[in-house]
Amino acid sequence: QVQLVESGGGLVQAGGSLRLSCAASGRTLTNYAMGWFRQAPGKEREFVAAISGSGYSTYFADSVKGRFTISRDNAKTTVYLQMNSLKPEDTAVYYCVADKRPFGTARAMAVKKSEVSWGQGTQVTVSS
Repeated sequence: QVQLVESGGGLVQAGGSLRLSCAASGRTLTNYAMGWFRQAPGKEREFVAAISGSGYSTYFADSVKGRFTISRDNAKTTVYLQMNSLKPEDTAVYYCVADKRPFGTARAMAVKKSEVSWGQGTQVTVSS
């Protein structure tokens, strides 16, 4: 069973940047797509970004496209979410996820809430 631990959240002013990290342990994730979801107060959890197991393919929600990037270091079993030009509406708890099945696509992660493993989340707060 995989364990996912997020870090890097915090408080930042609008227009600023943060980089989230997700460290995975428990099994190798080289062939597994990984990604990020977020949940703002009073809202449903929503997809943010995903990356394929190889790292060659990425997929983003329209709301973060052009501002966020996702990358992975399979040697360190870590996935990163670089968030630039942050807006107050980006305020949420950010969750790292890992596909439970290998060789899935980054795009498919957007609809896999029940087919992924979840981290505990890290709070990101963007002040205006």
